[in-house]
Amino acid sequence: MEFKTRYDIIVVGAGPGGSMAAKTAAELGLDVLMVEKRQEIGTPVRCAEGVGKEGLTRYISPDKRWISCEVEGARIYAPDGSYLTMKKTGKSGYVLERKVFDRVLAQEAVRAGASVVVKCRASGLIFDDGRVAGVELVHFGEKFCVKSDLVIAADGIESKVGRWAGIDTSLRLDDIESCAQYLMSGLELDGLFTEFYLGNDLAPGGYAWVFPKGDRMANVGIGINAARMRGLRPIDYLNRFVRSKFPYGKILEVVVGGVAVCGPIERTVTDGLMLVGDAARQSDPLTGGGIINAMEAGTIAGEVAARAIEHGDTSAAGLEAYEKRWREGIGKKIGKMLRAKNVFFGLSDRELNAISASLQGEDIDSFSGVDLVMRVVKRNPLLLKDLIGVL
Repeated sequence: MEFKTRYDIIVVGAGPGGSMAAKTAAELGLDVLMVEKRQEIGTPVRCAEGVGKEGLTRYISPDKRWISCEVEGARIYAPDGSYLTMKKTGKSGYVLERKVFDRVLAQEAVRAGASVVVKCRASGLIFDDGRVAGVELVHFGEKFCVKSDLVIAADGIESKVGRWAGIDTSLRLDDIESCAQYLMSGLELDGLFTEFYLGNDLAPGGYAWVFPKGDRMANVGIGINAARMRGLRPIDYLNRFVRSKFPYGKILEVVVGGVAVCGPIERTVTDGLMLVGDAARQSDPLTGGGIINAMEAGTIAGEVAARAIEHGDTSAAGLEAYEKRWREGIGKKIGKMLRAKNVFFGLSDRELNAISASLQGEDIDSFSGVDLVMRVVKRNPLLLKDLIGVL
């Protein structure tokens, strides 16, 4: 691979946020390079792969190549086994095949004019008079110094690029949901619903999930607050859940990873650089979901990048529109869900069971976490008084 000595934009990371940023910027006429450290875009999958239909279709038309399953809604199980059903008319969401979905997004960036290079990692940043001016890259052992007007860091929860640029991306233990997931087959499922399981013994500070993928297969996973694991690993909690729920299921794949559930970092721009997606802590603190937020933030970043380069100002001040736009939309939702997370994950099993009982027989005609929390607060104002007026 021959790199140019200079691009308008270098995007580090080819997940949904990075690909949308690269695609958007390329469509607006910029010369874009997107690099991905792994040899295959979309692997390994570190995601439960569930996504709401309404959010996704704002950015891409559904394609059976990357949809494993369509679902009508979600069921949320309390510790005592009772459950709530969230369901809208028609199909409410998809369980994706991220190995294909992420590649399709990268292909769309290429069709828009971006260059994409895999097995290419960022090893450092280039600075010019204190501002980010490019990226040091390593590709098959060979080092390259590639300059750019702007760098977009979409390099995930472990983002090094932001830290190299002087942005505090550190996480405390209680900021992280530590997760383990199996792809399992041979399961008896109601394939029309995603399932969430709550309980302080089952998943302290988190939840377990079952996301159907068709043909008696599902992603079965668990997320535990990293500060509350009680000496056990997430895989230990997952094995216990699987033995109880699917004792005869067969494990085809296993993935482990972390999700930031702390809310956004203080700043996501600096001179010559923007952070997108998990690198900016833009995932939902209550559910851990981040695909749609990353796609939205990537789109905004690409648009702001094009305008900033057109005006010749990629300083932090010139990129401030990105900060304002994503915080006005995504950021407000994240703030609400952070408050909800801090309350809900502090409840006892008895209180969770009481909330479930308060909603029995009630139709929750929504697939939105915010709508669910609002309904729960309305039914349980004394128990959840700290959330009144927040949502």
